[in-house]
Amino acid sequence: MMRIATILVALLAFSPLSQAAAAEQLPNILWISIEDTGPELGPYGDKLARTPNLDRFAAEGAVFLNAFSHAPVCAPTRSGIITGMYPTSIGTHHMRSDKVPPTYVKAFPEYLRAAGYYCTNNRKTDYNFPVPLTAWDESSNQAHWKNRPDKEQPFFAVFNLGSSHEGSVRRQFADRIKDASNKIHDASELILPAYYPDTPKVREAWAAYYDVVTKTDETIGQLLQELADAGLAENTLVLFWGDHGVGLARGKRWLYDSGVRVPLIARWPGKIEPGSLRSDLVQFLDLAPTMLSVAGVEPPDYMHGRIILGPEIGAEPRYLYHARDRMDERYDMIRAVRGHRFKYIRNFESHKPWVQFMRTPSQGPIYQELGRLKKAGQLGPVTALFMADTKPHEELYDVVADPYEVHNLADQPGYEETLEAMRAELIGWMKRTNDHGLIPEPEINRTMRPDGKRAMAPKPVASRSKAGGGSQTVSLKTDPAGASIAYRIEAKGAPDEEKERWLLYTKPLTLSRGSALRAKATRLGYEDSAELLVKN
Repeated sequence: MMRIATILVALLAFSPLSQAAAAEQLPNILWISIEDTGPELGPYGDKLARTPNLDRFAAEGAVFLNAFSHAPVCAPTRSGIITGMYPTSIGTHHMRSDKVPPTYVKAFPEYLRAAGYYCTNNRKTDYNFPVPLTAWDESSNQAHWKNRPDKEQPFFAVFNLGSSHEGSVRRQFADRIKDASNKIHDASELILPAYYPDTPKVREAWAAYYDVVTKTDETIGQLLQELADAGLAENTLVLFWGDHGVGLARGKRWLYDSGVRVPLIARWPGKIEPGSLRSDLVQFLDLAPTMLSVAGVEPPDYMHGRIILGPEIGAEPRYLYHARDRMDERYDMIRAVRGHRFKYIRNFESHKPWVQFMRTPSQGPIYQELGRLKKAGQLGPVTALFMADTKPHEELYDVVADPYEVHNLADQPGYEETLEAMRAELIGWMKRTNDHGLIPEPEINRTMRPDGKRAMAPKPVASRSKAGGGSQTVSLKTDPAGASIAYRIEAKGAPDEEKERWLLYTKPLTLSRGSALRAKATRLGYEDSAELLVKN
C-alpha cells in the first residue's frame, strides 16, 4: 500500500491540489558537491584540516565512512551520478566523450520534475552527453532553488563548487611560494601519504590542497546559511560530496582509495540521527535511486545503485566496482573490485607505465617532483613503484592493514584463494553489466553514430480537441524510443521568464485562446528536435 501511495503522488503531482499536499510531505533536496577532494576533512578525523562548516554540518547528520566513486575523474563520475548507471555499461566511460546512452536511460532529475519538483543545477554538468532540456528547470551559473515560481514547490537544487579543483591547488601552491601570508596550513605539520616523497615541494603542494578545501568550506557554510535563513533547513535533505579523490599525483585518475574514496555526508532533520556514522559500502550510483525514493518516486529497474536513505534502504552490497579508461589524451583500461577488507585491481594494459604523460596532470607540482626524483635516481622504494615503466597485471591490497595500498599481495603466498575469488568477481561484474571497456572507442562512436554526426530527435506531433471558452486541449507525442518532450506556453501578458523556461511534458495541456505552445523532443546523446509551434 505504501508503494501504491507514492506512485499516486507522482502521477497526480501536477494538479494544484495534489501538488500543495505533496509539498507538505516531500522533502526539499540540496546537493553541495566539490571537486578533487578525498576524506581529508574534519568530519573524517583529520584534525589538521580546517573545515568548521563541514564539521558542524556533519554533527547534525551522518558521515558515510565507506563512500566511493565508480570512477576516479569527473566526467565518467558525473555520467554515472546523473543516470544511476555504470558508465562502462552505457558507453560513457571515457573522459570528456560525447556518447549516446541506451534509449531507456534518463537523466534522473527528469523523474523528480515529473513528480512536481523544481530542479536546478549550478552549474557543472560533464555528463559525457549534452544536457537535455528535460533534465533541469534551470542549469546555469544563476540557477538556484530561490528562483522557483511557486515558493511552496519542493525543490532539488545542485551546487557544484570548483574551488578545490586540481587547477586551484596549483594556483594556491604558486601563491604560497610567492607570499607566505597566503598560507593557511603549515606544511611541516601535515601527514603525507606513504607513497609521496617527503620533500619541501611535495609538502607545499599537499598543504595547498588543504588550503583550497578550507576556502571551499567557507562557500559551503554560505550555502547552508542561505537555507537556514529561508527557514527551510528542517524540511531539506542536504547531501555533501566530493566527486572523486584528491586532485594530486596517485589520487585523481587512479583506482586506489586516494582516487575513488570520497566524502559523503547527509543531513535530514528528523530522519537522520545527528552525529551518526555509516560504515556500510555506498557508491555514487546509489544517489539517483535514493533521491527518487525519498521523493516518493519508484526508481527504475535499470539503475545499478541501491537506496541508502529513507524507509526503503536496500541491502548493503558485498562488493563495489570501479573503472578507469581514457583520461584526456591517454588510454589505460583498469578495473577494480573491493569489499570491506580487500581490493583487487586488474591492469588490462600492464605494458604501459602508471604515469603516462598527460598535459593537465603534468602541470601539478607533485608529478613534476616525482619526475625530477626519478631522473636523479632518488626515488624511495615505495614511490619508485608508482613511477615504474610497467605495471603488474594484477594488484591485491588489504585496505585495512595497508590503507595506502603500497604492498601488493597478488603474488604473495597465502592469498591465492582471495585473489582467485576477487578476480572471478570482477570478470563476472564486467559480463553482467556489459562492460564496454574492451571495445575500441572509435568503434563505440561508429555504432552510436553510424554517419559520424549527432542525430536529431524527430519533431513532436500534436493533436487537438476543443475545450470550453475557446480553449484547446493539446496532446503531444514523439516517435523515437526514449525521447522526452520539453514545452513552454506563451500567453499574452506572461512574464518573459515564463516564456523562456522549458517544462517537462507529462500529460495533455490546455491552451487558452490567443496563446501558443512550443515543444521539442529530446533524447540523451541526440540533438534536440526542430521546434513544434501550436497556436490557438
